[in-house]
Amino acid sequence: MELDDDTLAISGELTEPLKVQSRDSNGFMWLVAATAAIGGFLYGYDTGIISGALLSISGEFALSHTMQEVVAAAILLGATIGGLSAGVFSDRFGRRRTIIAIAAIFVLGAAAASLAPDAILLALARVVLGIAVGAASQSIPAYVAELAPAAQRGRLVVAFSVAIGLGILTASLVGYGLHGVLSWRVMMAVGAAPAVVLFVAMFALPESPRWLIAHNRHTDARQALARVRRVGAALDEELTAVAEMNRQSRATHTQGWRGLGQRWVRPAVIAGCGTAAFTQLVGIEMMIYYTPTLLKGVGFEEGSALLTNVGVAAIYLVMTAVGLTIVDRVGRRRLSLLTLPGAALSLVVLGALFALGRTGPSDAPYVIGSLFAFMVFQAGGLQVIGWLTGSEVYPLTVRAAGTSAQSATVWGSNLLLTGTALSLIHHLGAAGAMWVYAGLNALAFVFVWRFLPELKGRDLEEIEEALLLNRFTPRHFAKDLHRTA
Repeated sequence: MELDDDTLAISGELTEPLKVQSRDSNGFMWLVAATAAIGGFLYGYDTGIISGALLSISGEFALSHTMQEVVAAAILLGATIGGLSAGVFSDRFGRRRTIIAIAAIFVLGAAAASLAPDAILLALARVVLGIAVGAASQSIPAYVAELAPAAQRGRLVVAFSVAIGLGILTASLVGYGLHGVLSWRVMMAVGAAPAVVLFVAMFALPESPRWLIAHNRHTDARQALARVRRVGAALDEELTAVAEMNRQSRATHTQGWRGLGQRWVRPAVIAGCGTAAFTQLVGIEMMIYYTPTLLKGVGFEEGSALLTNVGVAAIYLVMTAVGLTIVDRVGRRRLSLLTLPGAALSLVVLGALFALGRTGPSDAPYVIGSLFAFMVFQAGGLQVIGWLTGSEVYPLTVRAAGTSAQSATVWGSNLLLTGTALSLIHHLGAAGAMWVYAGLNALAFVFVWRFLPELKGRDLEEIEEALLLNRFTPRHFAKDLHRTA
């Protein structure tokens, strides 16, 4: 699109940093991020608990193989719906009130799943849970990013991913250690407890200042920002920059879903949704959902397969926590480019072991080692930036629609992966499937190298300015960092 002279004059040069520089948040900002991250825990727990509960559910309801897949995948269908629809409510009612509603849906879905009298109603209850999962993955990273200062935004948003890992690990431990001890209904119902905590706690947290400014509530925006900045921070300068960039975006008539099709916004959509798709297509969710099935299929005993699954979940948690500590120093793009080759190589080796039949007891350390290595490289790299990138790249006037598209891409890709993983293994063998996923990791590397600029240390308004000036590219951002270093 062509921008008028006035817009360009106001925008200035990207090589001149915005006057409002990142400031450290106060301790309350970390409390906000930790509270909102409860939604991430629920995401991890509610998607992961089916792995350990499905054996009991199948026995009680005499489920066929097809119906087992329906019950397991129902939450992914709901998540796709939730991811697509949450943006509308987030734009209209605010980020905070949307998250409060999401917490209520989590409670409703967990209660309904635990009380389901048959498999059909259980699947429908998991669709409801999925709506909450998808909506949370859309709303929470954007909410935290809009409150956080640029220098800490990565760590604060990645807390959501760490909470996902904690939820997955908790679900794996429950499935492994309490299988046959706790009813599957209790496993499902437990998810309502943290949802109640999130529901109550969100009433004490501030609304997004950027959303308030977009709705001309400048006094409220200043009060909200003051709660998450240190005493003495230049609030008026920061709010002025946000308001000015919001005015510029509105001047381009870029709003909502239609705004995502604007030429100047497309690089953000490509970077955000492309990254989102690859976080799933590289195969990590297949490992989380199907590790016991995969390992049993190549000769592992059930106990060993389940225990390995706990290890997979533990590595996911540890590595996302490591990513949280380093992402603002190493950078989003660099972290992905450093780790993706290792993930691809791990899968090549794992596929070779399967192809050579090296899956006996003496070979188990090599199989498990390759699997764990893949999780280290993936969970500590691309998975760290998946939700983070979506919370950063979209202009304010289309941020809710953009993060909805991002969330729907994640869940649609997850549904595609989950629905094809076992068929892929059946037709290509375990070795062939691993090599396909290795190739997808290589493609992810090419995508990040080509389309994702380094967003480390950039204010959200500075990123938006780069889009307006058609300079949202890895090459331009690298030059700007070099000139301002």
